Amino acid sequence: MTIVAERTAAPARLSRPAAFTAIAAILVTFAAAAAVPSPLYVVYQHLWGFSPAMLTVVFAVYVVALIATLLTLGALSDYVGRRPVLAGAIALEAVSLALFLAAGDVTTLLIARIVQGVATGAALSTLGAALIDLNPEHAPGRAGLISGIAPVAGLGLGAFGCGILVEYAPFPTHLVYAVLLVGMVVAGLAVAWMPETSARRPGAAASLVPRLGVPARLRGSLFALVPIIVASWALGGLYLSLGPSVAAASFGIHDHLLGGLVVALVCGAGAVTSFLMRKVATSRVLTVAGSGLLAGGALGVAGLLADSLALATVGTVVSGVGFGAAALASFSTLARIAEPHERGELLAVALTISYAAFSIPAVIAGQVANHVGLHTTALWYGGTVAVLGLIALLTQRRS
Repeated sequence: MTIVAERTAAPARLSRPAAFTAIAAILVTFAAAAAVPSPLYVVYQHLWGFSPAMLTVVFAVYVVALIATLLTLGALSDYVGRRPVLAGAIALEAVSLALFLAAGDVTTLLIARIVQGVATGAALSTLGAALIDLNPEHAPGRAGLISGIAPVAGLGLGAFGCGILVEYAPFPTHLVYAVLLVGMVVAGLAVAWMPETSARRPGAAASLVPRLGVPARLRGSLFALVPIIVASWALGGLYLSLGPSVAAASFGIHDHLLGGLVVALVCGAGAVTSFLMRKVATSRVLTVAGSGLLAGGALGVAGLLADSLALATVGTVVSGVGFGAAALASFSTLARIAEPHERGELLAVALTISYAAFSIPAVIAGQVANHVGLHTTALWYGGTVAVLGLIALLTQRRS
């Protein structure tokens, strides 16, 4: 009887392959939730009457909270385990979604984005580390592939799915958050059932002191990736903060589905590129990344100058190719070089660089747009991304 009771009390655990799949799905869900407000920004602006500058502030507070969390909690799962950190992140994400549901003004929207930034910052490095922990032995590159594809695919799915719901479903500023809340409940159950992959060890309190620490032997590999990380995430910041608004201002696109499609195109092209190039040598992937960002930025600028939606769309897709290739090369490299006890902290540093590039240029663009307009701002921003892509390409060829 005692043996039966002990077996009954023991919690169910997912197998390692099932846990790997669950972690990948949770990563997609977090990325989708982060992208959902993008197609809604235009709706919120119409309802509450705030400026493009305030729009980028709403975008920026999310990233500031995310970066602050990465700096403090990014390595925590290396000490206390993956499951406790993920459980807390999922709970906070649920709180942020409830705040979005209740939002009736820009202040509540700001608070919701801050809470979401904390939740996402706590989740991202932990999810990436857990994927590496659970990586199948027969497929050593799979964790890096999923770490590159899942966030990009999630951003695209979130933006496009939100655009569909806003355009065709009832309760446009509420339904999508209710759907995501259900997703977070499922994610919480999955975390409760999955095995722990990182042993507890001393030093959890000390790891909370903000720092950007990378072991000396890994610094060269990380620094070599910085140009392409900055170029690709600066591009992502443009599309997720101002993309739908630029489409409306420059091409008269006010359909919310098409506004979401602007984000989905760049992210969808990125996800497909990451998958198709999964077996290509990293050096070649980096070349594709720099070339895509350079060509995509130039084509986007040409489309805006010629008032050609077709040309701008091609530029968006080509930029997405560069974005996806950059994500694949970056995360594959980081997954390969890190030891188990270094994974959370190394990913936190890389993600901090990524999201700084994601937010700072977008905030500057929002402030500039108040003075020169969205169209002119998009021209300068697209040109800057093209130049960054060129720098990344030249850096890669010299290394």
